[in-house]
Amino acid sequence: MKKYVVVVAGGSGARMGAAQPKQFLLLRGRPVLWYTLTVFLAAYDDLEVVLVLPAEHMEAGQAVVDAVSSPSRVRLVVGGETRFHSVRNGLALVKEDALIAVHDGVRCLVGVDLVRRCFEHAEKFGSAIPVVECADSVRLVNSEGSEPIDRSVVKLVQTPQTFQGSLLLRAYSEAPGVSFTDDATVVEASGVAVHLIAGDKTNIKITLPIDLAIAEQVLGG
Repeated sequence: MKKYVVVVAGGSGARMGAAQPKQFLLLRGRPVLWYTLTVFLAAYDDLEVVLVLPAEHMEAGQAVVDAVSSPSRVRLVVGGETRFHSVRNGLALVKEDALIAVHDGVRCLVGVDLVRRCFEHAEKFGSAIPVVECADSVRLVNSEGSEPIDRSVVKLVQTPQTFQGSLLLRAYSEAPGVSFTDDATVVEASGVAVHLIAGDKTNIKITLPIDLAIAEQVLGG
């Protein structure tokens, strides 16, 4: 079955406090985004990448694409006002029924094994949402203060979130609003349950300077 990944890298990375978006910051001499693209291109020879970028950084994005092993398999599209809009812009380039993954461009430590498991489970179950256990104590804040939650029922959600294309494309076309933080929620809003699989603790999202330092150490072995 045809495979696509929509890599969402449309943010400004304000929390990083850097002069450029975090997807272009260097890790061991390579932009964060280069590592992300490289993993997906290595996972399947026939996988196509749709890379969603801010309009003002398309040239920088093209430079990253030109440096990967198979630049012909990567297409660029301008992002939107929110993550929802950016994903929808990327999905507009997917013209056929397929397996479609959506991945945060700054989750550069994702592994080929996780990518393949997501596609395999999505083909079998309709979707694959990688999650990891919550190691911290958790509290729910309410109008009266807060209360503890059993952390064993809490899962931390990662990407790539992967779906049978018909489900994802329909969900995004019918979505009632744009206040979604991930694709699983968009699909659930269309009335379809999602399938959870084991994620990877190393698959962190580069958001703060400490995340960049951790990624440096992981990449260095």
